[in-house]
Amino acid sequence: MSLMHPGFDPVALAMGPVAIRWYALSYIVGIFGAWGYVRFMAQRPAKGPPVITPQQTEDFVTWAVLGIVFGGRLGYVLFYKPLYFLDHPQEIPFLWQGGMSFHGGLLGVILATVLFARRRAVSVGGLGDLLGCAAPIGLMLGRIGNFINGELHGRPAPPDLPWAMVFPQVDSLPRHPSQIYEALLEGALLLVVMHLLWRIRALRAREGALLGLFLIGYAAARGTAEFFREPDAHLGFLLGGATMGQGLSLPMVVIGALLVEEAWRHGRKRG
Repeated sequence: MSLMHPGFDPVALAMGPVAIRWYALSYIVGIFGAWGYVRFMAQRPAKGPPVITPQQTEDFVTWAVLGIVFGGRLGYVLFYKPLYFLDHPQEIPFLWQGGMSFHGGLLGVILATVLFARRRAVSVGGLGDLLGCAAPIGLMLGRIGNFINGELHGRPAPPDLPWAMVFPQVDSLPRHPSQIYEALLEGALLLVVMHLLWRIRALRAREGALLGLFLIGYAAARGTAEFFREPDAHLGFLLGGATMGQGLSLPMVVIGALLVEEAWRHGRKRG
């Protein structure tokens, strides 16, 4: 007997015409959880002054939220459904219908980070390291939001898999609960790994190294989880049986490796 998806009500709280969805709450809690963790790390630099002050972290939250929302939505539009939104451009702002791309959100946050750092005279590499360590908190909660919505379901699983789950809104097949896999790999596991790496002072001192390691770690976690996730129906499999998520993660490995090399060989050492 397979497990059955609980079929959660996507609306967490309704007050008249105003409805607050679990998906939105997962983003809100994830953003503020990451913000609190960034404050914690910023007050414990490897050596020398903090990368960013507590007041600056509060100011940066607004920039980060705008980068996540606009970047994530535009990334989904351009990477996953460009033809659909070309015919239905009025639906691009309909965030309550779901549809956010991590890779687009990452690009949005990078742009917000660079602009904020230049305006406030903050180290881009140092701030990027803090965000790389804190990002798994938001990733984990975002995947939990996907599970509550019953979206981004997994591929068919062996019927004897103890945790195989049927998603009635999809079909009657037992499937991998890939949203949980991603929450554990991209979220919980990556958060622990990044925290352990952050505790190494030699890494913390080299600006950009932790950000590079996060990019590599996320690409590995996402690439693994994609083997259990059903590819988007309108995209299917790409060349060699890869998925869009795996294809978009490949450049992250290259960029991450270059950041680590640059940080270790030529990067500015704090203190």
